[in-house]
Order: sequence, then C-alpha cells, then structure tokens
Amino acid sequence: MRILAIGDIGVANSMMHIGDEAMFEEFVAQARRRGIRDIVAVSSNPDDTIARYGLESVSRLGLSGDRASMIAQAPEAALAALDTVDAVVITGAGNLASTWPVHIIERLEIARRAAARGIPLVITGQTLGPGLVPDDERMLAELLHSAALVGVRESASHALASRLGVDDDRLRQGADDASFLGLPPGEHPAAEPYVLVSLSTHVGAADRTGFVDSVAALLDSIARDSGVEIVFLAHFGPLAPPWQRGDVVMHEAVAARMTQPTRTEPTSTAAEAARLARSASMVVTSRYHPAVFAGPSGVATLGIAVDDYTTVKLSGALAAFGQAGVVAAADLADAPQLAERLWGARHEIRVRGQVIAAERRAESDAWWERVVGVVSNT
Repeated sequence: MRILAIGDIGVANSMMHIGDEAMFEEFVAQARRRGIRDIVAVSSNPDDTIARYGLESVSRLGLSGDRASMIAQAPEAALAALDTVDAVVITGAGNLASTWPVHIIERLEIARRAAARGIPLVITGQTLGPGLVPDDERMLAELLHSAALVGVRESASHALASRLGVDDDRLRQGADDASFLGLPPGEHPAAEPYVLVSLSTHVGAADRTGFVDSVAALLDSIARDSGVEIVFLAHFGPLAPPWQRGDVVMHEAVAARMTQPTRTEPTSTAAEAARLARSASMVVTSRYHPAVFAGPSGVATLGIAVDDYTTVKLSGALAAFGQAGVVAAADLADAPQLAERLWGARHEIRVRGQVIAAERRAESDAWWERVVGVVSNT
C-alpha cells in the first residue's frame, strides 16, 4: 500500500509552521501504527520533509499568480507521483478557504487526476471557509464530492460540507487531527507555573498598536493575578537566524509594552510545542494549534480571535474539549475579566477536559481506522 499525502509542509527559509507540520506528523504516525509505511509526501521542501519524517517526498505543484493562472498551469512532480500510488490523503493545513485559493486549486487538481486513475481519495482535518467566493465554493464542492471520506474540525465546517452536498455517511466532524500528537492514552503532564502565549502577526481589522497594547495589558494582569511566568512560543517561527521573524515580531512588540517579566521558548518541533501547551497552567493564543494541543490535557485556554476564520477555528478547538473562552480582538478590554474567570476555574477545566479527551481519543482512533480501511480498500 503506497499513499500520496498532501499537507502544507516543508520548512522553508528555516521558518517552522508548527500546526501544519503537526497535522501531517500525526497522520504519518497513525498510518504507520496501522501498517502503512510507504508514504509519498507533497512538500514545499522535499529535502526537509525526507529528513524530518523518513519518507519519500516530492515538490508541490508550484502554482502561482491569480486563480485563472493557477488553474491553467501545467502539472508537476506531485501529479506524476499519482502513477505510483494506491490512494491519496489530503491531510493537515486544513484551510480550504478563499484566503488561500492555491490550496483548493492544488488539491482539486490532484483529486481530479486521482479520480481519472480510479485512486481513492480521503480528506481529513479540514476547516472549510467561512470565506468562499463563488468560484472557490464550486471548486471546493467538486473536491469534497470526489472524496470517499471527508473529515472536518468544527460544526461550521460540517454545516458547510452538508450544504455543499456531502452526505452524512462520508462526513465526520471531530477534533483536530493533531490533538493527541505525542500524548500517550491516559497520560497528562502536571501543570507547571507558567502561562504559554502564542500570537500571530495577523490582527485582522484591528489597529495593530491598540492590539499590542491590549494584549500586553492582558498578560500583565494575568501575571500579577496568578504569580506565574509568561512564556512566549512562536508557532510560526525561525529555526535559525535571523530570529526576528514570524510570530517573534509580535511577541517582542507585546513584551516591550509589558511591565511584568517574560521569557521566550525557541521554536523547535511540533511535539515540543504540544508538550509546552499541555504542561502550562494556562494558554493565551491567537494561533490555532496551541489551543488544539492544550485541550486534551484540560489546560484553560483564552483564544483571541481576529476575524471570522479564527473565530471558527478557535471556537471549534475549544468546544471539542468543553471550553469556550474566545474573545474577539475588538473586545480585548474584556479579556482580563475572562482570564480571571478561566484562571479561577482552571482545576475544574483540567478535570473536565481530560474526561472528554478519553471520548475524543476513541473517536479519533475510530476515524483513523476508517481512513486506513478506505485507502487500503478493506
């Protein structure tokens, strides 16, 4: 059994995107656990992916320009690889929205070629929309209809897939694929005295200076009230100099406006990022995967949503494990009160989240069995 798997992976310019790599890494682990070891990864940096996962890798299609240009461009290595595989899995980088039309177009091109060859396709770990222009929605509908299984991460994505005609027996809503990355069943790290903070440079329509000042005030209030350390971790961050790139830029801007001391953890691996989130006393994030990692261990999490897309994702990630602490960037003045409530309830949140995690893990295991069953034609 040989599978072509596409996510948004491949460390380029020494910049690591933790969440994208985490979803793909978990897919590889789940496939190998079920006896599938021959995986060809579509990557932005095949050499990095080969070294990171110990599997074969080919380049992405290399699409560029506007939608019409991308649709008209010639296929490259990933499409040639279809002649050598038995199934295709679209995994990770779960962002099928008009913000990134290249993801829809690239995956649809692969899906069309797979269908022409009679090769089964599975889609897993996706957020659909919420922003979709009509042309992208039509392409997304075609992509979803070509799949034997479609896995989504939130109720909003499930509703959209249903509206686009995906029938219930092919559609599954569950927690993010990377929720249990590196977390043994029934094991959860003890809470350590720090609040983990991950912030994207993307602030939506918010005033950047006001956003920085409000987050700094929020973190100062948490540090004063809790007495624990504020620790920054870039989920899109550099693995080598120069260090002032990606999320680090936002972290340094916020830290400069704070009165309380802070510390920074270097970006390294998805597994280490997951460990740091699960070991925290609390997580504050405008990034998605810190919330994903924290949820199964019941770590109280305050999500900062900067637009409709991040609202859908953060709300979905927290809801999967019984939490609802999302605040809009426009409402950051209310965030210290929310943080105080979450901190006060952190022990109850931890117990409840870990109970829910056992249920979500069983659902996740059942999903991976279905995925492997389809791609193995069993």
